Amino acid sequence: MAKFDVRSLPAIWTRELIIFKRYWPGTTFTAVLEPLIFLFAIGLGVGAFVDEIDGMKYVVFVGTGAVATAVLFSSVFPGMYNTFIARVFQKVYDGILSTPTTTAELMVGEATWVAARTAVYGSVPMLATIPFGLTPRWTMLLVPPICFISALGLTFLGQYISGLVKVIDSFSYFQSALLTPLLFVSGTYFPIDGLPAWFGTISNVNPVYHCIELVRDACFGMLSLASLWHVLALVLFAAITGTLSVRVMTKRLIT
Repeated sequence: MAKFDVRSLPAIWTRELIIFKRYWPGTTFTAVLEPLIFLFAIGLGVGAFVDEIDGMKYVVFVGTGAVATAVLFSSVFPGMYNTFIARVFQKVYDGILSTPTTTAELMVGEATWVAARTAVYGSVPMLATIPFGLTPRWTMLLVPPICFISALGLTFLGQYISGLVKVIDSFSYFQSALLTPLLFVSGTYFPIDGLPAWFGTISNVNPVYHCIELVRDACFGMLSLASLWHVLALVLFAAITGTLSVRVMTKRLIT
């Protein structure tokens, strides 16, 4: 098992924070604007023709689903592109790994940083939906932690993908064949109940689906024991993708 010392994490977070201070306006602008575009364009646009879904206003349905859109875009893409650039072009990891820091500490440190940042970005669509009919509840305070654990697994997934590809252009294959289906077959913009039954089985391995279900449970005050299944699924997903990330990046950087 790879050596792991939690004392390395603050140093990694400090480095990320210093860098983030330089480019945060552009990153924040993109991370916040894109899901809001989906919210207003689809939620209000299609909402003019579809009044309600599952007993709620369509714009509210999309607004809570847009939380997962923000989580997906703000986590998996940094995991893919930032990791690849730091490893291949900037050679940043070579310098970091010349210290006692291990690959596991490096990947976990960067993933937890991205997940913490995404927990803030992911909450913006929820807040933006309140003026359109989403009733504020104290359970909404659970949305940032939900975004964090969802983003953690997705960031690890991005890191894993970055370790698989040889050229940065190859990311387009994963974006089209993996990430787009994860988003659109997750209940973000329409209920998956109307899809063929086998889609329900697929949704159980879709972290975006579990994120959306938890977010809606929190936003609508419907948290129950059944919600624990979604939590367990996200934790399991993060554990699997985290293991894959460390293994492939160790192979790329060490062996």
